[in-house]
This record gives sequence, structure tokens and C-alpha cells, in this order.
Amino acid sequence: MTEDRDVSLRGGWIVNFFVRALVGMAIIFFVNYFLDSRGVKLSVGLGPVSFLTSGMLGIPGVALLYGIMLYQSL
Repeated sequence: MTEDRDVSLRGGWIVNFFVRALVGMAIIFFVNYFLDSRGVKLSVGLGPVSFLTSGMLGIPGVALLYGIMLYQSL
């Protein structure tokens, strides 16, 4: 019985990670589009580091990526 619960918790964590990662990538895509349409040359790439960061940290991770890019542009 305990093993079944462990497997379901592990599966839930994986699904949660991928949902956060996909939502984070969508947010990055739309924020990049919005900033580009306003002429702001600040964008975060849609790569594996962005995927992992948004998957592990969620929306605060996306904000962190934009903060890092803003700091690098100064």
C-alpha cells in the first residue's frame, strides 16, 4: 500500500513539473513577443535551461530569468 502511494506521489510531481515548465515557456514566449512589439531588446531564450528553471521554480523562475537578462543588459 505504501509503494502505491509513493508511485502516485512521484507521478504527480512529474506531471506538476511539466505543467509548470510548459506554462513557463508559454509565458516566456508571450512576454518576448510583447517586449519585441514595444521595441525592447530584452528576451529570454526558449531552451533547456529556461525549461528546467520554469519547471522547478514556476513563475518566479521565469521572473528570475528576466531579472538576469535585465541585469546583463545594464
